[in-house]
Amino acid sequence: MDVSLRLPPNKRLRRTTFPHAGIEATLLDAGVVVSGETAGYRWPVTDIDARHRAVFVHAHPDDETVSTGATLAYYAARPDTHVTLVTCTLGEEGEIHVDALAKFAANRSDQLGGYRYAEWLRACDALGVVDRRMLGGAGTWRDSGMMGTASNDHPRAFWRADVDAAAVPLVEVLREIRPQVLVTYDPNGFYGHPDHIQAHRVSVAAARLAADSAFRPDLGPAHHVAKFYWTTVPKSALADGFEALSRSSDNPFEGAAHIDDLPFGVSDDEVTTRIVATGYGRHKLDALAAHETQVPPDNWVYVLAAELGADAVTTEHYILADGERGPGDGPWMWEDDLFAGVTD
Repeated sequence: MDVSLRLPPNKRLRRTTFPHAGIEATLLDAGVVVSGETAGYRWPVTDIDARHRAVFVHAHPDDETVSTGATLAYYAARPDTHVTLVTCTLGEEGEIHVDALAKFAANRSDQLGGYRYAEWLRACDALGVVDRRMLGGAGTWRDSGMMGTASNDHPRAFWRADVDAAAVPLVEVLREIRPQVLVTYDPNGFYGHPDHIQAHRVSVAAARLAADSAFRPDLGPAHHVAKFYWTTVPKSALADGFEALSRSSDNPFEGAAHIDDLPFGVSDDEVTTRIVATGYGRHKLDALAAHETQVPPDNWVYVLAAELGADAVTTEHYILADGERGPGDGPWMWEDDLFAGVTD
């Protein structure tokens, strides 16, 4: 049985295999063609029945896994939750950790973006994230590289993008998905990378514009995000891993004598939410392995898992930047659910 479903031409979807027996699809800018045992089935991106909906915005392929991989896997597996991942660039300026692929680097053939796109798809599969999108379509904006480098000035560098213009495709996603939860980085982009900072700015702008009924009504009815989170790491968690990670050649703490010397990490009282995704450590590690150009075998996450067990990488922390805080527990009354307190 073959069925053709036509979607509005402004939908930017992709080729995927649905997690349902006998269903395979080619999704194009102009629509979707579905083949297989499809009777009564509708593509969930345009008809979402899930009670809970969350959108995660990240800068480059692999960021979704490193900072929120366990959270993504945990919520993607919940039948009452729809997870959407929006990634802003292809990561063209990334450092390559596989010698055989060094020729793809930005200063050589400049083909790393396409390779990382394939890695990103495999990582999303490992995490169970079906609804994954590139902001504005793959290649719209380019990885800006580290702060102060020449790549910041590339004409398509995400860092150079007009914030409100870059927010428009994210407004479209927010009005389509209508999430209660939006997750991205803090104003410093967690550690100061220009694309992470820009992802924060674009997310803030998109949340504001999506809620404004006078802005681009052609993109759908206005939508207000109930809870807006920033990724973070409490200093107590950094202290726990400080010694173990000192044995990694990819140690993110290299050169730091104390956790207070690090450019990231917050006091425990600033954290509002802790997601303990027990049982999803293997999902996160498999997703990391998919990002082979960026994540060497001695990456700090692998070292932490080897030292403390896979579940050591399944606890991830957040700061509720906007919205009503839900009930919590422990000395700091941390929420244990991004949807804590959500009623609609």
